[in-house]
Amino acid sequence: MATAIKQDDPAAQMHDVLAKQRADFTASMPEPVSARIDRMDRAIALLVDHADDFAKAVSEDFGHRSEEQTLMTDIVPSISALKHAKKHINSWSRGERRKPTFPLGLLGAKAEVKYQPKGVVGVVAPWNFPVGMVMVPMAGILAAGNRAMVKPSEFTERVSELFVEIVPKYFAETEMAVFTGGPEVGMAFSGLPFDHMIFTGATSIGKHIMRAASENLVPVTLELGGKSPTIIGRSADKKKAAERVALGKMMNAGQICLAPDYLYVAEEQEDEMIGAVSQSVSAMYPTLLTNDDYTSVVNGRNHDRLQGYLDDAKEKGAELIEVNPGDEDFSSSNGHKMPLTILRNVNDDMKVMQEEIFGPILPVKTYNTIDEAIDYVNENDRPLGLYYFGSDSGEEERVLGKTISGGVTVNDVIFHNAMEDLPFGGIGPSGMGHYHGYDGFKEFSHMRAVYKQASMDVAGMAGFKPPYGKKTWATIKRELKK
Repeated sequence: MATAIKQDDPAAQMHDVLAKQRADFTASMPEPVSARIDRMDRAIALLVDHADDFAKAVSEDFGHRSEEQTLMTDIVPSISALKHAKKHINSWSRGERRKPTFPLGLLGAKAEVKYQPKGVVGVVAPWNFPVGMVMVPMAGILAAGNRAMVKPSEFTERVSELFVEIVPKYFAETEMAVFTGGPEVGMAFSGLPFDHMIFTGATSIGKHIMRAASENLVPVTLELGGKSPTIIGRSADKKKAAERVALGKMMNAGQICLAPDYLYVAEEQEDEMIGAVSQSVSAMYPTLLTNDDYTSVVNGRNHDRLQGYLDDAKEKGAELIEVNPGDEDFSSSNGHKMPLTILRNVNDDMKVMQEEIFGPILPVKTYNTIDEAIDYVNENDRPLGLYYFGSDSGEEERVLGKTISGGVTVNDVIFHNAMEDLPFGGIGPSGMGHYHGYDGFKEFSHMRAVYKQASMDVAGMAGFKPPYGKKTWATIKRELKK
């Protein structure tokens, strides 16, 4: 039965469940692939059977989020990831043949890599996609043969309680367990001696997670986000680029780790691009307050944070362009809805250019040469995503070749994350490790090296066996040649 933390000593209870999961995991080794497929089938059934329940819970937690968006951004990607893993698990789990050092292969030696499950994986999930960020990585976790302990976000309380309610209907506590609670539970959870842990969230919290994991030398996968730049080349189709940027920025009200954080556009094309983004937003969202398709900012704390960014930017000289197609009064907002605000004349002294925005604010910077944009990206933390729009293949190659980011989408935003056969993850301050598809399977597996020695005395033949003599020096001289 899945577990909700309600007692005075959450750490003890979580340690107890971890011990049970690890004992059951060890007793079951080696499990057949059919056991993993069965768990993936049950995870898919959980999502299909309760898709509507999750959509309603997410909307309640956000103040408003459309059922369609939750189904498209949380439920469908999770099911797709699990189905992809299920389809390929037999080939993934076969391992890899490797070549023994010459000439040992000729003498009968064999080398291979076998993929083993690590054991128990801890999952610390965020609030912005509270179902998907549990269940998408779960595809790799279950495909690799692991057990899972999950800590959902306290900011999406209804979703967390729904997980607690329904997970026991599909999984034994020794397979998957869910723990709810605030920061104190999260701190205790991240300090558990898991065999692996994955965290999705803010870079600042990721540092605490990594520090806690280091006490037990727990390997971590961190998906942290950051400020994903969107570079609009002079050759870009501005109307198409604006539509795609607007879609990515307005989806979930910008509360996406991969949302286009700021635009970099040629100086003489700034007005055109800002106008095109405004028009695209207006076409998709003629109104906002009562528009079921538009999501609320998740809570008052984040609404105030975003408003603080706007106030700070205005005070420091930015021009604020509110995209409010219906000319609505947001002082009496439905929940915590906010319109998109485009910022011109931004500088690095503004908080909006220092922190990940995670909301409907879009700063615009301008360049004279594309190298100015490249240099700016390189002067700042390496982002989770980078987006380039343009038809100039040479410029595209220059942007991609001279920058580093977790991933890239060309002529769109976010979509590299939707490719199940591409690794997804950050680099440096935007994260470490990868998941999705085969890369997720490998991330949550132990690559065990297996070497089978030839029947003859290999050590003696190579001079490795004392007493050292002519054979030893023959090997040394051979290897010391340039």
